[in-house]
Amino acid sequence: MRKISAFRQITSQIILVMIGLYVILPIWGMIRLAFDGSLIARPTEFRWLPKVFSMDAFFKVLDKPYQSVNFMTLLQNSLFVSVGAALVSIILGASLAYAFARFRFPGRKPGLFLLLLTALLPPIAFTTPLYIVLSILKIRTTLPGLTIVYAAFAMPFCIWNMRSAFQAIPKELEEAAFLDGAGNFATFYLITLPLAIPSIAITALIAFLMAYSEFAIGWLFVEKPNTVTLAMSIYAMVQSGSAQPWSYLGSLVLIMSAPVVVIFLLLQRTLLDRMIFGFSND
Repeated sequence: MRKISAFRQITSQIILVMIGLYVILPIWGMIRLAFDGSLIARPTEFRWLPKVFSMDAFFKVLDKPYQSVNFMTLLQNSLFVSVGAALVSIILGASLAYAFARFRFPGRKPGLFLLLLTALLPPIAFTTPLYIVLSILKIRTTLPGLTIVYAAFAMPFCIWNMRSAFQAIPKELEEAAFLDGAGNFATFYLITLPLAIPSIAITALIAFLMAYSEFAIGWLFVEKPNTVTLAMSIYAMVQSGSAQPWSYLGSLVLIMSAPVVVIFLLLQRTLLDRMIFGFSND
């Protein structure tokens, strides 16, 4: 076993501590904001602990965190667009991912490259065509329209991730089904899809989180307060400046983040095992 010099060990530990502080300090600052009852606007000084410990901000944001819209409406909107975007991405993307994984057809590799390119592009690149299409369909300012927007953002990632999952399934299982008389659809539905369910579920979770946390692009497709999501309401609080105590902002961030943190803690090993995003051997 190779020995590591003391200088290298100390340097590595210092770098790791700095990275840890870079990640932890903003989180701790948000927690401190949430429980600081002394705030009447933005914080004007740095503190490690709340000056006046209070949970009033949590009760306030659980009532009406954004204008006259109550918390349950914002939560329902977030879940509607997030779950809807995940379902649309998985249902529409599964067949395309399977086709790219199993079949050879003209334009297959350029198509894969274009999908990868769209996955790397920033979401703002899609806003103009989506804005025009949804305006023509007269659903731009509705929650179903916002669901379509978030599904379009998540689709390239979902297709690539599910393609990798389908490629990991041995072809011999499908060939055995073909010999028994099963067609392409029956083989996919009865053999391949059940084996890929764990990876598909993780892909759906990532698509859900992409829509659940997005706030900037959504404002282009939302006009009424009752169609705002939780993430968008947090952005609105930041833009309001000192109009309300920032303890409301901190508490709403913690409430919104809690389910995500719990999901990742429960599924962290599965997430690391199943998130295979990249090229596979063809």
